[in-house]
Amino acid sequence: MSKAKDELKQIQRALLTGVSYMMPFVVVGGLLLAISLSTGKSTSEGFVVSNQFMQNLKTLGNSAFTMMIPVLGGYIAYSIAGRPGLVPGMVLGYLANNPIGEIGAKSGFLGAMLLAIASGYLVKWIKTWKVHKAIKAIMPILIIPIVSTLSLGLIYIYFISVPLASMTNALVEFLGNLNGTNTILLAICIGFMNAFDMGGPVTKTVSMFTLALMNEGIYEPNGMFRITVAIPPIGIFLSTILFRNKWTDADRTAAASAGLMGCMGITEGAIPFVVADIKRVLPCTMIGAAVGAIIGGLSGVTSPVPHGGFITLPVVHNKPMFALGIIGGSLVTALLLGLVKKPLGQPKNVE
Repeated sequence: MSKAKDELKQIQRALLTGVSYMMPFVVVGGLLLAISLSTGKSTSEGFVVSNQFMQNLKTLGNSAFTMMIPVLGGYIAYSIAGRPGLVPGMVLGYLANNPIGEIGAKSGFLGAMLLAIASGYLVKWIKTWKVHKAIKAIMPILIIPIVSTLSLGLIYIYFISVPLASMTNALVEFLGNLNGTNTILLAICIGFMNAFDMGGPVTKTVSMFTLALMNEGIYEPNGMFRITVAIPPIGIFLSTILFRNKWTDADRTAAASAGLMGCMGITEGAIPFVVADIKRVLPCTMIGAAVGAIIGGLSGVTSPVPHGGFITLPVVHNKPMFALGIIGGSLVTALLLGLVKKPLGQPKNVE
């Protein structure tokens, strides 16, 4: 039991290491995207920025976001296995956060975390191999990166991405059966699913579902969904204000950026906080997102654009309830985080 606890503590330290290296990418990407989107306008294709300079800022912001998950994966593996873990962690983190082949399956930050942990332990094991002295010199720069990246990458592509695609199709069908029959249950599913992986296959499923209905002239599910994308980062930001004794100065600084991103409809600012304390933060964001979706669903909020947050307020129907959904869900998240998070200085039990 003691050994298992030690391993869990090592994984927890690795996750925190990954978060600390990822955080600057989130802040830079989020701020640049928020600035560029703040001057744009809503169209049927999404938001169009106002000029080429703002487009360049958006490109820079997207570049930082592209690096975010690979950096997370790389430094999780690095914390477990040392420098040889960087390459497989980063490559597999990138792989997890991008569509695979024609089926387009991706697992987002949750998949990147799992692949990074697997990379770390695989590399750690390979480092124990007894090899000839001539080969030992090239182990960390050639053998270990190739073996670990190739083996785990092919396992992911051939055995994990296919079930992910099947799950995506099943979830779309499930949501389709709920639409029009039970607004509250549909809202809960949309809220839970969007906040669960923040850009992974589950969120992608909801987005596909709402966009498909928009093509048929049904905008209510998209209204619910576009409320929920803003809630996790804004809720975390509000919690750092309301419960200052439960967050570090670094948390509060990062949360301010995340809150601004949430207003712009960018959920990813919440990811570092979820990774750092997944068992507390993730349920709170899921519940808050569900509350926001319920408010939007019961009040008939609709949105005609594939984007969310306060930045889309000019184009949504029933603007007051759209805003109330974001604010209400964010407050629920903030209050729940205040209840479950321990004050600074108290030890966190590793279960």
